[in-house]
Amino acid sequence: MTEFELIQIYFQQDQSADWLSVPIGDDGAVISAESNQQIIVTDTLVEDVHFFAGTAPNAIGHKALAVNLSDLAAMGATPKWFTLNLTLPEASESWVKTFAEGLFALAKAHNIVLIGGDTTRGPLSISITAAGTVPVGTKPLTRDAAQVGGRVGLIGSLGLAAQAVSARQQGQEPTSQQAQALDFPIPQVEAGLALQGLATAACDVSDGLLADLGHIAKASKVVIELDGDRLARICPAQTQASAEATLSGGDDYALVFVMPLGQAVPNWATDIGQVKAGMAKTGMAKQPVAVLGGPEWLQQAAKNVQLAPGHQHF
Repeated sequence: MTEFELIQIYFQQDQSADWLSVPIGDDGAVISAESNQQIIVTDTLVEDVHFFAGTAPNAIGHKALAVNLSDLAAMGATPKWFTLNLTLPEASESWVKTFAEGLFALAKAHNIVLIGGDTTRGPLSISITAAGTVPVGTKPLTRDAAQVGGRVGLIGSLGLAAQAVSARQQGQEPTSQQAQALDFPIPQVEAGLALQGLATAACDVSDGLLADLGHIAKASKVVIELDGDRLARICPAQTQASAEATLSGGDDYALVFVMPLGQAVPNWATDIGQVKAGMAKTGMAKQPVAVLGGPEWLQQAAKNVQLAPGHQHF
């Protein structure tokens, strides 16, 4: 199968968006100007770095797009379009067919359109660049706007994906719930849109809860204090190992956010802490995120992972 046949058969979907003047098939896509701010995100998934060899192709297709949708969600953006760069060891028609099914099932669910990309031979990797929009005059959700006194909220589950990784690294089968969390993460797109105009700051949890809240704390020059008793209730199991996965495991693709001073976390999210003053003007702090209280097994887990950098790509 040639590159052009592969594109025509598996990636040339119905592209009827009124803002897309020239779709796939030319040297470049043409997007009509809109009165919106464009939010651009990008991610690369590499075999044996971001997913295990032998992972089902539809899971790889789903996840490759999901991680980008999660970034758009964290900024309160409406998904619009994406490009796909696909590097394959060989042009296996059955693999590509199943990959495309996983990719486009998620794309259809969020009304996002593939507008271009590239295919080439090499070690298996997938790079996606995606775009979403935020209306002009509306501030996108960012990491640098957390206010002292604001409550910290969480949407989504934590720890299950990390437990799936741990199981597979040990040659064991994760539970179905753990495998689903790792292979088919749910990007919190609707929640991100609901937070637009409601929260002041947000970040998706892809590198671990402490690490990603640390990004907000450092960007906003604040300290975040987490309620250990509340965190204990959302751990998948009441154990130190489960708590460590909850606090520092990557690949969750949940959302954390900060409410304005005096406003409560909405009842469709989980309140997990608050923002305090204490960050130096340089943005440096020895412990930008602290876990206060909670059972002993959670406190020990927090001590073990407090200085850990979270999920690493290298």
